[in-house]
Amino acid sequence: MAQNYRHTLFDDAVKALQEQHGSRASYAKMDAGADGTPDTLTPKEIAFIEERDSFYMASVNPEGWPYVQHRGGPAGFLKHIAGNRIGFADFRGNKQYISTANLAGNDRVSLFLMDYPNKERLKLVGHAQSVELADDPAAVTALMPEGYRATPERAFFIDVIGWEWNCSQHITPRFTEAEISAAIRPMADELGQLRAEIAALRADKEDR
Repeated sequence: MAQNYRHTLFDDAVKALQEQHGSRASYAKMDAGADGTPDTLTPKEIAFIEERDSFYMASVNPEGWPYVQHRGGPAGFLKHIAGNRIGFADFRGNKQYISTANLAGNDRVSLFLMDYPNKERLKLVGHAQSVELADDPAAVTALMPEGYRATPERAFFIDVIGWEWNCSQHITPRFTEAEISAAIRPMADELGQLRAEIAALRADKEDR
């Protein structure tokens, strides 16, 4: 059972608002006994993580400003390594290095993983560290997706301490080009067959 996500983020101010709005009692019951032990990633969370082709990662700079960055790649580029550790290769981009710099001063991160077609989302919090390609080429290249044409600069390793599945009520389904292509392929095949049959009928008519 996942408890540490809420144990970590439900501070006194959050609990006071929950009490004010009537949700505190149910959360207190769910989290009874939470002691700060990390939520263990189960096969369900691991499978969901490794099916994603994108996610959002938040970090905080020394002045307290939050920064959210989109990370994308082939499905499975965010990998489960072992236990509660996940990681991904950081590809060369616009060279702003905001997340990398933020993590040098504060290793806390929050990840938001979306599955729009199935209206599911998984939230993760943890401690992250980056490893430069020059410092450990093997560790970085091991996280590169096979056959993906991108240049890695470093790797991020994240030790998850908490996770939580979100309510799907307000998620609008969205579909990738590949998902739409797969869905309409039977109709496209049937349309191609019908067009071929029409062409054959027209040719037969002209020959008469």
